[in-house]
Amino acid sequence: MIPVLEIGGTHVTAALVDLPGRRVVHRIRSPLDPHGGAGDILEGIRRCAAGAPAPRGARWGVAVPGPFDYVKGIALFAGVGKFEALYGVDVRAALLGGVWRRPGDVVFLNDAHAFLAGEWCGGAARGHRRAVGVTLGTGVGSAFLADGLIREDGSGVPPGGRMDLTEVGGRPLEDSVSRRAILVRYGDPAADVRDIADRARAGEERARRVLADALTLLGAALGPRLAAFGATALVVGGSMARSWDLVSPALRGGLASGGWVPDDGESGDGPDGTQPPGAPAGAARHTRAVVPAGSADDAALIGAARAAATG
Repeated sequence: MIPVLEIGGTHVTAALVDLPGRRVVHRIRSPLDPHGGAGDILEGIRRCAAGAPAPRGARWGVAVPGPFDYVKGIALFAGVGKFEALYGVDVRAALLGGVWRRPGDVVFLNDAHAFLAGEWCGGAARGHRRAVGVTLGTGVGSAFLADGLIREDGSGVPPGGRMDLTEVGGRPLEDSVSRRAILVRYGDPAADVRDIADRARAGEERARRVLADALTLLGAALGPRLAAFGATALVVGGSMARSWDLVSPALRGGLASGGWVPDDGESGDGPDGTQPPGAPAGAARHTRAVVPAGSADDAALIGAARAAATG
C-alpha cells in the first residue's frame, strides 16, 4: 500500500492506495484553514496523515497546488488567496519525523498533474493518448498528458502547463475563472459558488449568467490549446465539476468558439472515447470528449501514489 496526501484549498486528505488495483483502501479527510498560520496548517496536515496507517518506511506521494517547488518541497504561495503563511516554508523538512522518516520518503507533485494521471490510469482519460485535465475550485489547475506522461511544454501547452498564468484580455485567467472571481462578480457576500449554482438551476438569470460567462471564457481560452496539443479528451474535476449540468453547456460552447469542437456525446460516453456497452451498433467514436472526472475524489490520490511508486 502506498500512503498519499492530497492538499486542497480548504482540506487535506490522507489515504492508502492499492496502485495495481487502482483502489483507495483507506481515507481520512480533514478541513484546513487556507488563511491560517503556518503552524496550524502544518499541524492539520500532520494530524490527518497520522490517521492513515502507512507501512513503515513507505514513500509518500503528496499532491499539492502551486506555486510550489516540487523538487525541493518548498511552498511558494503568494497572491493566490490560500496558504500564504507557508511562503518559503520547507514542507519536506517541516513534516520530517511527523509524517515521513527521511527526506527521501516523499515525492511532491502538482495536484492537477496528480488528478489527470489518476484519470489516465483508470478514470475518464483512460484509453486517450493525449488528454488535458482542469480542476475548478479555489483556482484553475491544469495538466497536459501525452502517452501517460505529463507535459509542461510543447505545442499548445502553456508555460509549465499552467493555464492559471494564461492571460485573457490582459488579465490572468483566474481573475475571471475561479471561486473568488465568481463570488466577486455575483456580488452577494453571503453566497458561495454552490449557492450560486443552486440559484441558477432555480432560474435566477444573474446566477446563470455569472457561471456561464466564466465557463465560456475558460472554454475559449482552452480551445486553441487543446487543438494545438491534439487532445482527444478534456477531463474536468474539482468542486465546480459537481455542477456538471451547468458547467458542461457553457464550457462546450466556449471550446467550440476556441476551435476545439467537442463531439455531441455527453455524460454517457465510455471513458476511452468509445460508446458505452449497449450503445447502438455502428455508433460513432468520440474523438473530442468533454467529461467530468470519472474517479471522483480518487483520481489525485491514485496519481500521487503513481508518482511515489515511480519517482
